Amino acid sequence: MATTLSRREFVATGGLALAVTALPTTKRIRRPGDDAAARALAPNAFVEVGTDGQATIWITRSDMGQGIRTALAMIAAEELEADWNKVQIVQADAHPKYGSMATGGSSTVSDLWMPLRKAGAQAREMLIGAAAERWGVPASECRARASAVEHPASGRRFSYGDLVQRAAIRPVPEEPTLKTPAEFRIIGTDAPGIDTRDKVTGKAEYGLDVTVPGMRYAVIARCPVFGGKMAGHDPAKALAVPGVLSVLEVPSGAAVIATSTWAAMQGRRALECRWDEGRAARLSSADLSRELQARADFAGALVRNDGDALATLDGSAKAIEITYEAPLLAHATMEPMNCVADVRPGKCEIWAPHQAPDWAQRELAQLLGLEAEQVTVHTTLLGGGFGRRFITAELLEAAQVSQAAGVPVKLVFTREDDMQRDWYRPMSLHRMRGSVDAKGAVTAWMHRVVGPSIGEQFWPGSTTQMISSNKFDGIDAIDGAADVRYGVPNLRVEYGMTQTVVPLGWWRSVYASQTCFANECFVDELAALAGRDPVEVRRELLAHSPRHLAVLNLAAEKAGWGTPLPAGRARGIAIHHFFSDTVVAEVAEVSLVDGKPRVHKVTCAVDCGVVVHPRNAKYQVEGGVMYGLSAALYGEITVENGRVKQSNFHDYPVIRMPEAPVVEVHFIPSAEPPKGLGEPGLPPIAPAVANAVAVLTGKRVRRLPIVV
Repeated sequence: MATTLSRREFVATGGLALAVTALPTTKRIRRPGDDAAARALAPNAFVEVGTDGQATIWITRSDMGQGIRTALAMIAAEELEADWNKVQIVQADAHPKYGSMATGGSSTVSDLWMPLRKAGAQAREMLIGAAAERWGVPASECRARASAVEHPASGRRFSYGDLVQRAAIRPVPEEPTLKTPAEFRIIGTDAPGIDTRDKVTGKAEYGLDVTVPGMRYAVIARCPVFGGKMAGHDPAKALAVPGVLSVLEVPSGAAVIATSTWAAMQGRRALECRWDEGRAARLSSADLSRELQARADFAGALVRNDGDALATLDGSAKAIEITYEAPLLAHATMEPMNCVADVRPGKCEIWAPHQAPDWAQRELAQLLGLEAEQVTVHTTLLGGGFGRRFITAELLEAAQVSQAAGVPVKLVFTREDDMQRDWYRPMSLHRMRGSVDAKGAVTAWMHRVVGPSIGEQFWPGSTTQMISSNKFDGIDAIDGAADVRYGVPNLRVEYGMTQTVVPLGWWRSVYASQTCFANECFVDELAALAGRDPVEVRRELLAHSPRHLAVLNLAAEKAGWGTPLPAGRARGIAIHHFFSDTVVAEVAEVSLVDGKPRVHKVTCAVDCGVVVHPRNAKYQVEGGVMYGLSAALYGEITVENGRVKQSNFHDYPVIRMPEAPVVEVHFIPSAEPPKGLGEPGLPPIAPAVANAVAVLTGKRVRRLPIVV
């Protein structure tokens, strides 16, 4: 019998029949309001148990490859005492009942750890109560196991499906008893991925997969210069392209509407546009760098001042002053930006791979003059996010195009659109001064952070107000600098804010990717000034923090710090305390091949509290290392005449498989609640590699990307 496979299905399976039996699936037919849902046990917004015994977990955060749909389902299933093979998930649409639905800051598992445990425990206790009532025994004599309730004394047993209707009419316990870590059966195991079957068969839906009846395709011609706008256009040649239906002017430019993405793209290529390039028409990367350099020559707002760093530095016989720089970076997600929008009178429906559907819902409602409940936002899987898909601009554009066209529209970015119309990680400059005493101890540390604030750009006046009122806790640009964990007696941190016309956005680990580079390279430079081993200097600076010291020591031990290496190789180390309260130390083993750094191995030590899914946790650290390594070795967006020069992976390269190092990940055992993991693996890799390169060449790396 012939089997018909789509191209996507064939590519997803590699043309092979894969063994994926006995995996939980994402399929779900029941919806609130239908008969089956009415008979289900649904004590809260997150957990539902049907009369068939299937447990459904509602996923309220976005999965961009980090595996959180599996981790979140595991947390709820653990307290529910569900059979993992009877667990399925549904991606929740935007709704206030779920609280924040924003996926960022490596906060998903830590934010939902207690809500999901409580949700699962509520259902479990209601099911146990229903069984105890039917048996006429105390609930304390019953226990839940693998989607069933047992009465050990009599050997009786009810499946969850048998108990659902009776349990559904019981009161919902406000404070159910939670399991102890010693009782965990699912958490801490490598449970099969909840959506693995769908992904390997091509069934999993990403934004680019979405189609709706009557849908048309759109691309937008936008001014190539930052801050520029359309001055006019002639649609005649575009309309002559087969498949092009119309050209509509929208706030961001001109939208070409067509029957296919190819026709829309060809129509845009033929479209004749006139641009008002504005004041940034001659802007260059050199201009941006000069602005940072000029601002660094003046004191910034004082955000931390322990002891008297300036006096100590001025009076020290052994002091250094170093400047570090980090460039603009693009997100370069594998799936370019896209969104399907269907705007009708009094209604808006959106399908998008987005990191903050609740935020999008509010902004769409405001844009269209609707109430939030009139806007439905469906979240698909994300082909990478890294902070890029926090931005709502593309969703708003799609809604405007659909409204103007009067039909559902899929707005698609090409790779070039994506690279040249990103919301970039900011440039930054770090002016640092430090001193050591005659014994080699670090006596002073001064860090002047210079660069723009993402928060200021999104919410004008917010960072300015914090600076003027001497309240610095919310300033994003000083993350990792103001809260540096080293025990230096005289420590001063300043912030000099600059402004830029370049659109800025949150990039994986945000400012930590810059401040960690400056901090950790600087520690090595101070160690060299003192004539000491950089690990020993860090141990001394972290003596007050057993947690950080344990992570540092584990990384050094597992990497064989101080032991001989093959000729031509060197090790570098870095450690960072991420704002999600995760601590990561990394040791990079590096050589030079044809004058360029080659990273052979990265050894990571991580303290992130309870590890919900060890395999996925390891993958997250590995992914952070690879993403950060791409930036460290290659990443730089440059501007010329107000335009981004890079356009695709040929001039904005990423690490390819032959270049990828071996990555070892070691977790500190912990019973503490889970911390974040999506981003903390990234910040230490650039300084670890840079420090190894300095050992190999005798020259310090002070600017990214690393050039030997």
